[in-house]
Amino acid sequence: MIAIDIARAIAIFGMVIVNFKIVMNVQNDDSFSYVFAGLLEGRASALFVILAGIGITFVTRNTGRFDLTSETTKSRWLLIKRGVLLMLLGLAYVPIWEADILHFYGVYFIIAAFVFTLNNRSLLLISGFFIFAFPLLLFCFDYNHGWDWNTLTYHGLWTLDGMFRHLFFNGFHPVFPWCGFLVFGMWLGRQDLLNPLVKKQLLVGAITILVVTELLFYGVRLFAETHSELAIDPELISLLSSTSMIPPLPQYMLSAASSAVIVLVGCFYLADKFQSSKLSQWLTQTGQVSLTLYVAHVILGMGILDSLGLLNNQPIGVALFSAFLFCFSSIVFSVCWLNKFKTGPLEWVFKKLVKRA
Repeated sequence: MIAIDIARAIAIFGMVIVNFKIVMNVQNDDSFSYVFAGLLEGRASALFVILAGIGITFVTRNTGRFDLTSETTKSRWLLIKRGVLLMLLGLAYVPIWEADILHFYGVYFIIAAFVFTLNNRSLLLISGFFIFAFPLLLFCFDYNHGWDWNTLTYHGLWTLDGMFRHLFFNGFHPVFPWCGFLVFGMWLGRQDLLNPLVKKQLLVGAITILVVTELLFYGVRLFAETHSELAIDPELISLLSSTSMIPPLPQYMLSAASSAVIVLVGCFYLADKFQSSKLSQWLTQTGQVSLTLYVAHVILGMGILDSLGLLNNQPIGVALFSAFLFCFSSIVFSVCWLNKFKTGPLEWVFKKLVKRA
């Protein structure tokens, strides 16, 4: 659990960097800082979702395949209640932060409530289904429908068809394919993550998939650029060979999931090697209040940036420094809060609502 909490803290920090970069309207440049921040886009949030899947496995581990006992029923209703509350919280949050992930989380959790009793092979197949069904949807429906890409604004969100399309197909983190991350995380949580051999196999496999995927699709883009005589539409090739999160094609999903596994295994190494260190303890506590920090980075973090007039055309250095200050403040807050209370403020409210629902 220490390693999971550390990974959750790292995911939050990555999301803060990415979101501050976006909201501060950082202009494109070739600096190392900009490239570094760009590498986190779609990776930190993917790690966050995969960790949620691992967490689901932890809270449902006492249930068996197709088990119809009262324990399984309780776990299923717990996931459904959490999903509904996350959806409501996220939708209330959308007017403030359109790139919210919580309302998508809610749908993922509801889906997880109906698949958590399946065996490992079935979980991997379901994960693959979400991932590889997306390209089929992409060819059948207009992915740009509802979007103003210049302002990253989604029009018609609060209509029935707009909300459905946004949740399942072309929102920031749509069920197809992003629920594949969660189900993969559920599978990952069933592996013996304390076994050095298992961790080594996961690490080697993740590095291999990441390198092969990135090199393969980089080669496709390079081939298209250097063979203009073939009359290949460069924009189409660039789209179909992209490993970025928009649109979330299978190669992005594979690459982001591999990155997440690499970070997770690294966190297990850190937790083993530096378990008694202060930094490890602080990061663990930070990961334990991730819901509070996720909401705070928009309401407080971006709110302060707005009051200082820092939301327009800022250099990447200012965005990274602002993100660093927020992350440092998050660690200080988490340590101080959990030294007095058992759980984070929003985590406490959320648990109370789940119990009463």
